[in-house]
Amino acid sequence: MSLSFEELDFRPTQMGVLSLRRRRLPGTDIDVYEIKLGDEYLMSSRFTVAEIELARLGLAALSRENLDVVVGGLGLGYTAQAALENPGVRSLVVVDALAEVIEWHEQGLLPIGKELTGNPRCRLVHGDFFAMSSSAEGFDKGTPGRQFDAVLVDIDHSPRKLLHPRHAALYEPEGLARLAGHLRPGGVFALWSNDPPDDAFERALAEAFATATSHVVTFDNLRGDHDASNTVYVAAKADLPGPEATIEAAPATN
Repeated sequence: MSLSFEELDFRPTQMGVLSLRRRRLPGTDIDVYEIKLGDEYLMSSRFTVAEIELARLGLAALSRENLDVVVGGLGLGYTAQAALENPGVRSLVVVDALAEVIEWHEQGLLPIGKELTGNPRCRLVHGDFFAMSSSAEGFDKGTPGRQFDAVLVDIDHSPRKLLHPRHAALYEPEGLARLAGHLRPGGVFALWSNDPPDDAFERALAEAFATATSHVVTFDNLRGDHDASNTVYVAAKADLPGPEATIEAAPATN
């Protein structure tokens, strides 16, 4: 097998064939790790700026310490890593529906897997994030009803482009309100999206949260031009019952 490309694992799952690949960028000593579901790319280590910004922007909206955080979607682990780099984070629960992805991290097949699994503040949980978000028990089976300071989500491509139709309920006002019930007063919900800011989703956030902001995050594309972008939505729960939410358009984040 060529050193320029290697398939590290290949698993059939209920969602389709899941594969982990490593390839060398031509003319460099840089290895790129990619997770695919069927023919669809779920994650690439070449593009991690917005995944990191998801954690940075979400946690920056909190002005307190000793934070308990949930990350929905493990992937290659860059959102979880960025959350753990925040010294105010006391505990992190990372939920992923694919046990195989968790195993790859535990086995050290991914570059930061051992860093995550070896951190006592971090716990990787195999589970259905969407079912957990709509249930009374929430994200910690050991402590049903436990509330968190932040929930950071990177699973679907966008609120409209879903990996599975059953995910759609989360992005409606009722689903967002149920998720907000797992947040402490003043807690934050942040979401990564591959698409530009979505007016309809912003209105849904405004119904469920006290404030919401859409951040456009730019980064280099495959050609090296600084013209690719993702969106990070950051919504905050009210400390106390208050007026309806407001939507702000934030400047682009580099």
